[in-house]
Order: sequence, then C-alpha cells, then structure tokens
Amino acid sequence: MTAQGRREDDSPIVKDKKTERTPLPKLQLLIVFLIQFAEPVTATVIYPFVNQFVRETGITGGDEAKTGYYAGIVESTFFFSETLTVFAWGWLSDFLGRKPVLLLGPLGLSFAMLGFGLSTTFWPLVFFRAFQGLFNGNIERYYLGVSKSVLAEITDSTNIGDAYALSPMMWSAGLTIGPTLGGVLSSPASRWPDTFGRIPFFHDHPYFLPCAAAAFVAFASFFISSIALKETLPASRRAKLSSLWRRDGKKQNVAHDDATTPLLTDATSDHYATIAVVESAIPVAVNEEERPPLSQLFTPSFGVTLANFGLLAFSEMAMSALIPLVYSTPVEYGGLGMDPLKIGTIMGSFGILNGVVSGLFLGSLIRRYGALNIYRTGIFSLFVVVGCFPAGNALARRAGGIDAFVILVVVIQFLALATISPCYGA
Repeated sequence: MTAQGRREDDSPIVKDKKTERTPLPKLQLLIVFLIQFAEPVTATVIYPFVNQFVRETGITGGDEAKTGYYAGIVESTFFFSETLTVFAWGWLSDFLGRKPVLLLGPLGLSFAMLGFGLSTTFWPLVFFRAFQGLFNGNIERYYLGVSKSVLAEITDSTNIGDAYALSPMMWSAGLTIGPTLGGVLSSPASRWPDTFGRIPFFHDHPYFLPCAAAAFVAFASFFISSIALKETLPASRRAKLSSLWRRDGKKQNVAHDDATTPLLTDATSDHYATIAVVESAIPVAVNEEERPPLSQLFTPSFGVTLANFGLLAFSEMAMSALIPLVYSTPVEYGGLGMDPLKIGTIMGSFGILNGVVSGLFLGSLIRRYGALNIYRTGIFSLFVVVGCFPAGNALARRAGGIDAFVILVVVIQFLALATISPCYGA
C-alpha cells in the first residue's frame, strides 16, 4: 500500500475521532451537581450571622475584640475536619462503592446544620461545624472528593472536560444561595413579628430557620440521589481492603487490563481508584510497574506550585472569614456595623459575580493573557481586598455610618475578590 493510500484509508478514522463526542449523561450529571450544590449552601449560610451568633452565646463576655477569635475557632474547625477526612472518604468509596459513601455527605450535612441552628452555647457550635466539615470531605469542591470521582466515571475522554467545566457553577450557585438564606432568614421573630414573632421557639433560636433551610437543601439532595443516583463502581471492580494501599503508601488501581480504556464508557471500565480517577480518564500508555515512585513528583517546581496553591487557598479562606467579621463589627471597633441581612445580600451578590467571571470569561481570559498573568492578578488583588477593610472603616467613621463612598469601597473589594477564584482554573 502506498503512503497516499494509507492516508486515504486512515483519514476517515482520524476525522471520526476528532468529531465524535459521547453525549453527557444529563440525569446522572444533574444528580451529582445537586449533591455538590448542598456543600456551598451549608458551608456559607452561616457567614452573615455567625459573628452575631458567637456574641449571643456569651463566650466573649461582652468584649467585642474577642468575637473574631472565637468566630475563627468555629470556622477553622470546619476546614480542619474536612482536611482530615477527605482522603478517608475516597478510600472508603473504593471499598463500599461511590453511592453509599456519597449519600452520607448530604445526609450528615443536614443533621449538622440542624444541630448548629439549635445550639445556644459556644462549644456546640464548634462541634457541629466540625461535624459538618467531616461530612463535607466526601463532596469537596475541588479535586479530591468522591463526587469528582463519580463525574469521571460517568464520562469518558471525549466529554469529561464538559462535565468538569460545569462543576464550578454549582459552587457559585451555592455561594449565592447560602449567604442569601443566612441573611434573609436569620432572626425571623424580629423581622416578621406578626408571624414568626408569635412563636417562642424562634425567639430562643433566632438562627435556626436559615440553618433548617440549608439542611432541607442537603436532605433533598440526599433523598433524590438515594432514588436516582446509579452506582458507578460495580461490585466486581471494588478494591479489597488489603489491596487499597501498597506498603510504600501508593494507591493501586483495582485492575488495569488496558491502560488506555476510558473511564465509564460502560461497566467494564478498568480504572476505578479514587485518587487516580482524573488521571485514568485520560488515555495513557504506561504500565503500573513503569510508573515512577511518588517521591519523584516532589521536584522543586512542583513544590513551588503546591506552595502557591496553598497560599491561594489560605488567602481565600481568610477573606471568607474576615469579610463577615469586619462587616458585622461596629464602626467604633474597626468594622462597618452591618446587620446579617445586608451581609447576606452582599455576599449573595458576590456569588453571582463570581459565577459570571469564572463561568463566562475565565477561558477567554486565560487564552488572551495566559494562566500566569491571571494568577498574578489574583494574588495582587488580595492586597486590594485587604486594603479595603481600613479604607471602608475610615470612611464609615467620617460619615457616621455607611454612605455612598463606603458602598463604593465594598464594590471595589468584591470586584477584586472576584479575580481570586479564577486562579484555581489558571
């Protein structure tokens, strides 16, 4: 056969590979997104009122300067317990299957939110926030959660990018709904005295209603998923406890008859290990025995990348805690003196802005300016965000409250904050 003949014979095959794309499993994708949606709603619903809640427990003894310290304890326990459990949930899902482990997440979140709303003293707040972080670990919004494993297993190499591109929208939607619920529904007895004000329970538990609303979102996702979510890890492919980890601590694939088989074209997929799930979704031609040891990955350049990612996450979480703290603190103590409704409205609006920037413009911005410049812009914007705190307070002191200039500073602060989330995609 001539070279020209080979090109003619091969060209239709190459064309098919370029144009053919597996349709996304819309129903299963929607259910996974519903579970992911429960995480940001339950995580952010407390932001508008958590500082006021801490004050009302009496733990500060009336000292406004201690509010940030104790509110920080409540917030940090969430991320601490999440960090401790995220790998454990993935390991357990390789043994029990994705569905039962994934369903525990929203179910546990619903109970954690109810307990948080019913608390009247400080330490139960800490306990239930940590309890929430524990169950949040198997959803996890970035790369390690079981939900991301399911996404990879219901897609293949032709459509996995589309599924993962839609996933951040759930975080932005939850970032909008969560704080809005927290701001609007907190202290219902004083906001609607003719209805909720007639019920003594809401006088004793002013923050139960927003927590119950978030719990309802989590439980609804659990209920729907328990009925309609399909198991993506068949029993025949589940790892045995004795083979999950090698003695040197490296994760094993359950089976790999064909290292280039895409995940989840059907139940015969050969790659199911949780931590390797994204890697397995992309065809590779390397045998397990030929892979370099994990220690070789920790090069200086990898260390710099990891440190930058850690710095970014640390800074974003710090801003998430500082904004409601500063906004709720009285002006004379360095804040803006906002009530939970205003804080919830502002943070909910930011969720919309964040979703628009990340969902509609991130791809084109990276193509035009490059990932490094996007990252540098986000890091520089952190200085703007921090600088807006004293600037806003100084203007509020001069005006004796919130005026147009203070609002302008808040707008600038959130515009700068909107450039940070795209750094994760850069």
